Amino acid sequence: MSSINLTIHDDLEKLQHETFKYFLDETNPTNGLVIDKTAANWPSSIAATGLALASYPVAVERGFMSRDAAVERTLTTLRFFWNSPQGPEPDATGYKGFYYHFLDMKTGRRVWQCELSTVDSAFLLAGMLATGMYFDADTANEQEIRTLADALYCRADWQWAQNEGATVTHGWKPESGFLKYRWEGYDEALLLYTLGLGSPTYPLPESSYAAWTSTFKWKSYYGYEYLYAGPLFSHQLSHVWIDFRKIQDTYMRDKGIDYFENSRRATYIQQQYAINNPLKFVGYNQYCWGITASDGPGPETLKVDGIEQQFYDYIGRGVPYGPDDGTIAPWAALASLPFAPEIVLPVLDHYIYKLKLKEGCIYGFRSTLNQTYPGKSNRCGCGWVSPWYYGLNQGPIILMTENYRTGFLWGLMRECPYIVNGLRRAGFSGGWL
Repeated sequence: MSSINLTIHDDLEKLQHETFKYFLDETNPTNGLVIDKTAANWPSSIAATGLALASYPVAVERGFMSRDAAVERTLTTLRFFWNSPQGPEPDATGYKGFYYHFLDMKTGRRVWQCELSTVDSAFLLAGMLATGMYFDADTANEQEIRTLADALYCRADWQWAQNEGATVTHGWKPESGFLKYRWEGYDEALLLYTLGLGSPTYPLPESSYAAWTSTFKWKSYYGYEYLYAGPLFSHQLSHVWIDFRKIQDTYMRDKGIDYFENSRRATYIQQQYAINNPLKFVGYNQYCWGITASDGPGPETLKVDGIEQQFYDYIGRGVPYGPDDGTIAPWAALASLPFAPEIVLPVLDHYIYKLKLKEGCIYGFRSTLNQTYPGKSNRCGCGWVSPWYYGLNQGPIILMTENYRTGFLWGLMRECPYIVNGLRRAGFSGGWL
C-alpha cells in the first residue's frame, strides 16, 4: 500500500464506539438479551449476549457508557438468566446450567426448536465471568453481579454434557436428546474446555482435554506449520477472553509454539490465500481477506463470466479447503488485530478509505461483502454487501481491538480463578500462568 490514511488511535476508537452502539440499541432493556442480527422479529443469540456482557466493561473504560448504566444492564441480564426457566420442557430458557442457542427477545424462551448449545453457553458464561471480575466495588449491585456471575457459572453441569463420552457434545434437544456431534478437532472449543475444566461443581475430567487434543490436525500451508481450523473465527473467539501468549499445553509444547502464535500463522495463511486467490474471486488481495463463518448472498447458483458459481448464505467458510464463494467478513480480519497488526491495520485502512464500507452504516461494518456476486452493487461500488449486522461479529471487533490496544480483557480474565484452574488442569504452564 503506497499510502495509509488510517489514524490508528482515532479510527480504532471510532470503530469501537460505533460497533458498541449495536449492544446499546439492539438489546431488550427488560431482560438484557441481545438480538442475533438486525432483522425484523429475529431472536436473541446467547453468544452475542455473552459478548455484550464482556463489552460493557470496555465501554465503561472507554467512556461509551457510564458505570451505573453498565451495572444496571449487566444486573438485568444476570438476573434474567438466573431466574429463567431451567428444565427439560421444550420451551424453557435452558437446562442443566446451559442455554438454548436462540431465545425469544421478549419472553427469553427457546425458539426454532434450536439446540441447548454447549459452546454458545460457554461464550455466555465467559461474558458473565468477565463482569464478575470487573465490577468489584463494595456496593449492593456490584456485589450481586459477582454473586450471580459465580452462581451461573457454577450451575453448568459439564459432566452431564459429556453424555458418558470422552469429549463434550455439541448440545442437547428435549425432543431427541444429545446431538450426535462432539467437540473434536481444533476450534473455538478451547474456551469451552477451559471453562469446563475450571468448574468447582461439575468439572470435566482432565482426560476430556487430552481426548479433544488427540483429534487435532497439524498441517502446513504457504510455508507455515500450524494447528488447522478452516474458518478464521475458530482461531479467534477463545482468544477474546484468554491471553494465550507464552502459555502452552502438552500439545503445543510438543510443537514449540503457543496458541497465540498459531492464530498469528492462521492469519497470515488467510492473507496469503487471498493473495494467491486460487478461485479468482473479485477483490481478493493482501488488503481484502477474512474468510469465516458468515452471512452471504446465496443460496443460489449464478453464472459469472460464463462459469456457474455457487453462492451460499450463512455458512462456515474456510481456508484453504473452503467452502469459499468470494464472501469476505471485515470483522474476521479485524478480530486478528492482536495477532498480526502489521497486516490487519492496512486491511482496516482498505475497508474504511478505499472500499468505504462504513459509509452509511450505523454500527461500524456490516457483516460481509462479496465483490464477485453479479447483479447487485451498493453505494460504494464493491458488489454485494450484507444488509445485516450480527452481534457475534460486533463483539470480537470491540474486544479484540481492546486487547490489541491495552490487553484489558486479557488482564481481567488472568485474575479469574476459574480460568486459571481450567488452564492448569488442561496442562497449561509458563508465561503469566
